[in-house]
Amino acid sequence: MKINSRTLIPFVGLFASILLAGPTAASAQSAAFTVSQHGTNVGTASFTITPNPAGYNSTSLVHVNMQGLDYALSKTERLSPAEQLDHVQLSGIVNNSAVNVVSKRDGAQFLINTSANGRSNTAQLAGHDHTVFLPDFDPGALETLLAIAAKSNNRDLWAIIPKQAGSIVPVRLATYPDEHGTLNGKPLTVHHLVATIAGAETDLFSGPSNQLLQAELQQPGFALVRDGFVLTPPAKPIAPPPEPNGQTQ
Repeated sequence: MKINSRTLIPFVGLFASILLAGPTAASAQSAAFTVSQHGTNVGTASFTITPNPAGYNSTSLVHVNMQGLDYALSKTERLSPAEQLDHVQLSGIVNNSAVNVVSKRDGAQFLINTSANGRSNTAQLAGHDHTVFLPDFDPGALETLLAIAAKSNNRDLWAIIPKQAGSIVPVRLATYPDEHGTLNGKPLTVHHLVATIAGAETDLFSGPSNQLLQAELQQPGFALVRDGFVLTPPAKPIAPPPEPNGQTQ
């Protein structure tokens, strides 16, 4: 199935997003994920969150390689002790086009500087305490989202979307009945939430400690699945949808 990268983002197709997260503990934590489309592996993603005297450092790496889309992402960010977003630096390449984004808190606002295709843009966004920086396929962003959602009772959540000039949008979380799964062969209870971001829904599945296990992303057919995790039964059929003439894509 051929994917047009423009469906992900007009601005070089780099960022759209989905995110959700687990609570940041006092010790370092990391996880690796498989990126899939309709059940076929198309890439990898990972994050590491480490404490420091001023709060936390978070890093994310993503690589997706498939027909029509070659996507690489490297993101580092600083969070306050209360997990408030302080500073983000992101570098990405999509189909040989480079994008660099820097965002930082400036008083009651966020400044976001974007450079792509030889052009630069600076924007000022309204500041909110419970804010995540949300690129495509970023499990670290989703992990952080889950963490601040647990502390704020799923209220007053916001996401910075690094698209075009950049925007900040509300994130609404709805809680669904628990499900079941296994992690490294061991059964566990799986929490199910649905995040509505800019009018699109993302299914989020987390463990007993609110750690991200799986995300069914806004982009059709795409999912992030933590290595060693199996949702039982699967959230969605893994087969691609049929073509109008009855053929499989």
